[in-house]
Amino acid sequence: MGEHVCKEPIVVMHSCGGQVIMVLALWFIVWAALDGALFGCVSIGFDSELGLLRYFSSSFCTIFGVLMNLLAFLRYWGRSVSYCFNALRDSFESIPCQLVILVLNFFLGSSSSNIVDLVPYIPVSLIYTNYRRVKEQAVVDYLELRSVARGISRQREFDLCGKGRENFVPCYNVSANLLAGFKEGEEFDRHCELLVEAERCLVRPPKEYKIPFRWPTGRDVIWSGNVKITKSQFLSSGSMTKRLMLLEENQIAFRPKDSLIYDGVKDYSRQLAEMIGLGSDNEFPQVGVRTILDINCGFGSFAAHLASLNIMAVCVAAYEATGSQVQLVLERGLPAVIGNFIARQLPYPSLSYDMVHCAQCGIIWDEKDGMFLIEVDRVLEPGGYFVLTSPTSRSQGSSSQIKRRNMLKPMEELTQQLCWTLLAQQDETIIWQKTADVNCYASRKKHAIPLCQEDDVQSYYRPLQPCISGTSSKRWIAIQNRSCGSDLSSDELKINGKYSGVQSEDFFEDLEFWRSTLKNYWSLLTPLIFSDHPKRPGVEDPLPSFNMIRNVMDMSTKYGGLNTALLEEKKSVWVMNVVPATASNSLPLILDRGFAGVLHDWCEPFPTYPLTYDMLHASGLLSHLTSERCSMMNLFLEMDRILRPEGWVILSDSMRIIEMARTLATQVRWEARVIDLQNGSGQRLLVCRKPFLKK
Repeated sequence: MGEHVCKEPIVVMHSCGGQVIMVLALWFIVWAALDGALFGCVSIGFDSELGLLRYFSSSFCTIFGVLMNLLAFLRYWGRSVSYCFNALRDSFESIPCQLVILVLNFFLGSSSSNIVDLVPYIPVSLIYTNYRRVKEQAVVDYLELRSVARGISRQREFDLCGKGRENFVPCYNVSANLLAGFKEGEEFDRHCELLVEAERCLVRPPKEYKIPFRWPTGRDVIWSGNVKITKSQFLSSGSMTKRLMLLEENQIAFRPKDSLIYDGVKDYSRQLAEMIGLGSDNEFPQVGVRTILDINCGFGSFAAHLASLNIMAVCVAAYEATGSQVQLVLERGLPAVIGNFIARQLPYPSLSYDMVHCAQCGIIWDEKDGMFLIEVDRVLEPGGYFVLTSPTSRSQGSSSQIKRRNMLKPMEELTQQLCWTLLAQQDETIIWQKTADVNCYASRKKHAIPLCQEDDVQSYYRPLQPCISGTSSKRWIAIQNRSCGSDLSSDELKINGKYSGVQSEDFFEDLEFWRSTLKNYWSLLTPLIFSDHPKRPGVEDPLPSFNMIRNVMDMSTKYGGLNTALLEEKKSVWVMNVVPATASNSLPLILDRGFAGVLHDWCEPFPTYPLTYDMLHASGLLSHLTSERCSMMNLFLEMDRILRPEGWVILSDSMRIIEMARTLATQVRWEARVIDLQNGSGQRLLVCRKPFLKK
């Protein structure tokens, strides 16, 4: 009876054609399973030389999917299909059917030139690649058809957040911090331990948001609707108005001769150079000044000037709900990150910066027994400079001089314990230089600030330490004795190898890899991103035919190879090199090369404001995080929060991970495309573009 039931609905299986179809169906199942493609399929674009081949495979898999779902339907209603597989076994006894199957097998596995004469010759390696690509696409087509047949709905796209989250920065919830008992400034600090799982949604751009101007125009002119700051805040900012000019209702312009403090920024920079003993600020690199940490940097005028001198100035300022310095500096296309050291260390290793600059930064340096100044000493390189510009000495008269002496007296005591030398003092500016002689600390008076027992400990928001760091580090090298530029000497590589595990061969191989990879990126992305046709300021075009890239984040950098390749190609970008906190700590090497960088745990939100980066790049990060506690979906939502409208994401990873990422990309409404690198590595690129979502 059971045999009779099977014969009626699929009597066609007795024919040779039916046997061929069933053999091919089983062949495709085994084929996909052995190749691991059922769970790691990839969508490949339509290639000219494989056009007919892919069309044939897709059409065949459509028929195959319908047949397989028909069998599933019959199984669902309790019909026995054992006879079908018996017929399949018996089909191998039929020689004509075997011949047909062998011919089809040979046809599918052959090169595309056998189908259509598009190219005269295809190498064996390319034939193998094409063969695999057809298999992968076949499985993708089958899975999609199966999902449709089973009524599986598409993953739901996330909704847009409300207006209240336009300027939202996770881990910086002041009201929650106050309720938790944080005070005396710590309520403005980073507290991810209090982070509560919020509604999953996409941060929308402000109503008046416009695509930023292309560099260098964007350095001097920004859209006022892109930053959370009002005109009244600008106009009430005292001396700030001297360097601000509102050209129109919706634009803010920073003139080239912006005033920093009281004099022009160029005059101020030249004054600092002369106080150090240089002829001009162009000579900063000659004394080892390549990287500057600008504390509470205002509107970034000093950093904008230094950028023209090829000096990397990174702004660090506390979180501000409105009128944010970090947000405005990033909007101008300059490096910045949210951070302060009220209670915790900055996410930088010891001996990181050549100069620390504080111009009206509002910090009382002798508070908490000098802990703030000790943190500056920790991140300052041997022989580096600390610049303090304060308006207290500007006013004339004996009362102001007394006030200045009272302010400097505790500073003098602290700087002596830190082995700093008062280098110069002029008007409201004072410059100290950190000692390059490590033996200085042994010659200090008793009861001085102690030396830390554990040096070179990875600093990731650790509590402030009341001790001097870095004195026993192998990286204790005076800035005047270091290599110029981003190239490191063999000795410097060996020293950094102790902390990051880098070997010279690995370092140079990584550099060559990124040189070639960047060229491949450019050939793929140039028509879409780096157009040579400049956008005219003021043009109303929310969806331009090209993108303007300035702020780039490498989310999982190793040695700063992408940054180096971009500099060598003379691209007008800067890169925030992020070293994952759970990976090998190569941040000291990156900072020693004069690059901007930070340590970060991608299980947590990044300390920046929404819509601040033009491009996010990550190589192998997703695979690395699969073993962590992180939610991949939360990571994509965080990337969307950081990314500007019409910004780009480039992810490089294994085929299985990239296919998973493509699904997540569609949920955050990105336009995603998978690219097969065809280099034999098995890696895939996922190139995504964030649309400009309108209200």
